[in-house]
Amino acid sequence: MTSFFVWLEATGVATTVRDSLILTGGLSAVHLIGFTLSTGGGLVANLNLFGILLPGRSPIEVSRPATRGILLGVAISIVTGAFLFAPRATVASVNPIFQTKMLLLLSAVVFHLAVHQRVARSSGSMSTRRGTALVGLLLWICLALAGCAFILLE
Repeated sequence: MTSFFVWLEATGVATTVRDSLILTGGLSAVHLIGFTLSTGGGLVANLNLFGILLPGRSPIEVSRPATRGILLGVAISIVTGAFLFAPRATVASVNPIFQTKMLLLLSAVVFHLAVHQRVARSSGSMSTRRGTALVGLLLWICLALAGCAFILLE
């Protein structure tokens, strides 16, 4: 795998990103927009499921547009993240904070699509909704903290 990351860092795309402060800054800004869309969608959906945000709206009514925001944000983050990853692939790939961030992103999205959506559609008990919302909130908040830690400690 290391040879792939060395090759990736030597590509023209990686070199262009690495050598351009403006391009790196622009990609970082758009990456942050994607991150905000996905994390914000997760927070809104889970705070509603918990009963704190938009209590007059049904969870599925809030969750559907939030899910679109999550998916759009993840798509933006994956594309821009790939460009930002390429110039430093060998270092980032072994960074435990980066690895944690990727694991949390995958876990938060899978949990939202597989569990949160099912609970939001059901007429389950309030304790089930709150438990699901709590797990979802923890995943999205930990993802945000891991993203901040990766930026600050890099």
